[in-house]
Amino acid sequence: MYKLIGILCIFLFVQSDETITWSPHQKLHWGNFKGAPDYDSDAVAITASGITYGLSLKTYSNSDKIEYETKVMAQFYPQESWYLKESVNDTVLGHEQLHFDISELHARKLRKRLKQAKFTKNNIRQKISKIYDQVNKELREMQEAYDEGSDYSRDYAGQIKWQKLIARELKKYENYQRLPNEND
Repeated sequence: MYKLIGILCIFLFVQSDETITWSPHQKLHWGNFKGAPDYDSDAVAITASGITYGLSLKTYSNSDKIEYETKVMAQFYPQESWYLKESVNDTVLGHEQLHFDISELHARKLRKRLKQAKFTKNNIRQKISKIYDQVNKELREMQEAYDEGSDYSRDYAGQIKWQKLIARELKKYENYQRLPNEND
C-alpha cells in the first residue's frame, strides 16, 4: 500500500497569474512588462523573475521507499515587471533580459543540486526546501552584484562582462536546462 502526496511549492516574493517560463528561444520585449511603473523609484525598469519548484512525492506506508519528481522553472512575472517608456532603450532591455537569464542559471543550479542530493522519506521536504533557500539566496546575491557591476546597465564594459559571464555559466550548466516538454 502506498500514499501519494502531491505538493506544488512556489516560494517567491512575487506571485502572479501570468508567467513566462524562461526559454533560450524567447527573449523578453517591452510588451512583456505590464506592471504599473513606480515613478518614485530610481529605476527605469524592473524585472520580476525567480525560481519555482514543484515536488510530486509517493511514499509507501510499509517501507522507506520513496519515488519523487521535481520540476524547477525560471519564471518572469509580467504584471510585476515595468518600465518607463521615455527612459529605456535596447541596452536597458538587454540588462533586464540578463536578470531573467540569471534566474535561469540558478534554476539549473537548483536542478543539479536536487539531482545530486540523497533524500529519505523523513527528510525530503525539508532538504529540498533547504537547498532551494540556499540557491535562492545565491540568486539574490548575484542579481545585486550584477546591478552593481553593470551600474544598472549604465556601465557598458561592466554589462558586457556580465553578459559573457552568464553565457559561460549557462553553457556550463546546460545539462540541467529544462526540457521543452516540461512546461506543462
